[in-house]
Amino acid sequence: MKLTGLIHNSFVIATTAFLFLACKETKKEVAADKEIVKEEIVKQKPNIIYILADDLGYGDLSSYGQVNFKTPHIDKLAENGIKFTQHYTGSAVCAPSRSSLMTGLHTGHTHIRGNRELKGQEGQEPIPTSSITIAEVLKDAGYTNGAFGKWGLGYIGSTGDPINQGFDEFYGYNCQRQAHRYYPTHLWKNDEKVLLKGNDYTNTVTYAPDLIQKETLRFLEDNKDKPFFAYVPLVLPHAELMAPKDSIFKKYDGKFKEVPHTTKERYTSDYGPDINPTEYSSQDKPYAMYASMVDRLDVYVGQIVAKVKELGIEDNTIIMFASDNGPHKEGGANPAYFNSGGGLRGEKRDLYEGGIRTPFIVVWPNKIKAGTTTNMVSAFWDILPTVADITETTIPAEVDGVSLVPTLLNKGEQKQHQYLYWEFNIQKGRKAVRKGDYKGVWYKMNADKPGNFELYNLKNDEAETTNIADKHPKIVLEMKQLMKDSHTESKLFPFK
Repeated sequence: MKLTGLIHNSFVIATTAFLFLACKETKKEVAADKEIVKEEIVKQKPNIIYILADDLGYGDLSSYGQVNFKTPHIDKLAENGIKFTQHYTGSAVCAPSRSSLMTGLHTGHTHIRGNRELKGQEGQEPIPTSSITIAEVLKDAGYTNGAFGKWGLGYIGSTGDPINQGFDEFYGYNCQRQAHRYYPTHLWKNDEKVLLKGNDYTNTVTYAPDLIQKETLRFLEDNKDKPFFAYVPLVLPHAELMAPKDSIFKKYDGKFKEVPHTTKERYTSDYGPDINPTEYSSQDKPYAMYASMVDRLDVYVGQIVAKVKELGIEDNTIIMFASDNGPHKEGGANPAYFNSGGGLRGEKRDLYEGGIRTPFIVVWPNKIKAGTTTNMVSAFWDILPTVADITETTIPAEVDGVSLVPTLLNKGEQKQHQYLYWEFNIQKGRKAVRKGDYKGVWYKMNADKPGNFELYNLKNDEAETTNIADKHPKIVLEMKQLMKDSHTESKLFPFK
């Protein structure tokens, strides 16, 4: 009996041990399988490429009405996706517009509300650690993030350094002032200063945007097998007006009646021993050069699309295209000559439509119906909640934007903005509000004698030609209250 019991007990112990080990092994396998499944789910999330032109006007694309030059690659995006006709930038100049884009906050809330320069630093006022950017949101969703072009939200090593704001890679101009030159002495690759061959502010050998484009395409290749976010803030067609006089330029050379921009002009400084790098060079053919720069931008977009197709990731890649503000008139550029504003009033630095309404196109194969046009009123601060919605990622509760996914997919109920708001503390302060069809604009708000409040009905007067404030006192009061309520105090960018 003792022997039989011993044998029985040994069998039970052995069987239990086997089952325990098998169970333990099964748990390991299940855990491993879960990790594989999780990895596969992450891989299924769409790649996102956001291309941002610099100072490209609402009317500078042929798909938005330009007739003096063509932008076939960007037009093709519109043919294959959705074109927004009432999309607004974060601000009327570079840095605050980018801050609004990155943080999902309008300029009454986002940290950077103007182009604030810092003495002794190669770069602008940094966004703080507390800012939650698109890159940080997507990093939490398993994305690899790269930024290629002009940053302008904090110098290298600061809290606003792109590497400290969710990006894994950065290549390009960190400082907006340095980006006034297309043949700079250097660019930045993360925290490494990359000297450009042959460029010494006298000789112009290496065209920086071409190098940035190569790095962009390389990033797409390196990350094709995992979800990525490529933020591509191109410098084109910002002044200075300068590009290689290659086949692209030759298409426009002699085509326009030129008005040369020379060293006699304000803010002009030519390449040479006495150069001021933060200003602009002379240009004897500014119109041909501007057209060639928009064309070159279009070529870059075409190369990005072609690379996505070549890598076999087209069906799982979202491409967005926009501009940071309205058209500029520096360096010899003439927005009126090309109707760069598309008939809208104002230009860069204005809070009229021409300064803040720009093109916006989104392509997502098999998701967005090709050839769609929408009048959905949207803004830069919508992009963060939109990509978070697409990737099912949690976002900060305090963002000012709404997800545009229902409009993109033509599915579900699209949440509308109650109103849009901008503030800009240059030239004694400017604010604007759009609510429904009405747009309120108020200039010189900080002056001892503030400017007149202006009210326009954009449905009937898109060019903002007729101020109807006297006819609608209740709407004016409501607009003024919205301006007050939307503003949080900022020591860096104060309003009275």
